Amino acid sequence: MSAKHPGLAVVIPTLDAAATLADTLAALAAGDRLLHEIVVADGGSSDATIALATIGGARVVAAPRGRGRQLAAGARATSAEWLLFVHADTRLGAGWANEAAAFMNTGSTATGNEAAAAFHFALDDADPAARRLEAAVAWRCRVLGLPYGDQGLLLSREFYDRLGGFRPWPLMEDVDLVRRIGRRRLRLLESLALTSAARYRHGYLRRSARNLSCLGLYFLGLPPTWLARLYG
Repeated sequence: MSAKHPGLAVVIPTLDAAATLADTLAALAAGDRLLHEIVVADGGSSDATIALATIGGARVVAAPRGRGRQLAAGARATSAEWLLFVHADTRLGAGWANEAAAFMNTGSTATGNEAAAAFHFALDDADPAARRLEAAVAWRCRVLGLPYGDQGLLLSREFYDRLGGFRPWPLMEDVDLVRRIGRRRLRLLESLALTSAARYRHGYLRRSARNLSCLGLYFLGLPPTWLARLYG
């Protein structure tokens, strides 16, 4: 890898993400002054994902399928000093770039460059059930210090490398890394990470119960490959 480049690289893992990727990329335009590049780590899409990524100004790298592997591959492909991991169905809201810049300038120095930040989870659905889920996620983040990958994750490359990066897991790769970061080294930002509610089309209660079951089984030590089958 070449010498580190001052600035921020956004890493987005994709797999047949054409329905949402263009909006995700468009929302990143507010961070032009921060961005070194956007890297899309694609796991073998068969739709228009790669074409949309290119049109949207991203550099596409091929990666073995699996979110943990793709995130790790995207991080390896860039020389930026700061990394922001964002899901392909998440749009960062107004103000994200200013908050990210403030964190990059001052947020990490208080703990010796060992800190990370996540955004405020929100869903693009007017259903009251979405508001209840958002409140539950806010509680989980505030009390347990456990944001998920659909809230974005911002940290320096130095810290990322020191943590060992993402493990090559198909599921729970975000929880695993956040646990290694630790609650005291996490900052929750105010800007929204507005995420598609499409995964809840069969019901918020059903999907939330599945997510919670997977989390519980993960803490009990069930292998991530098994959890991925349960998650669906």
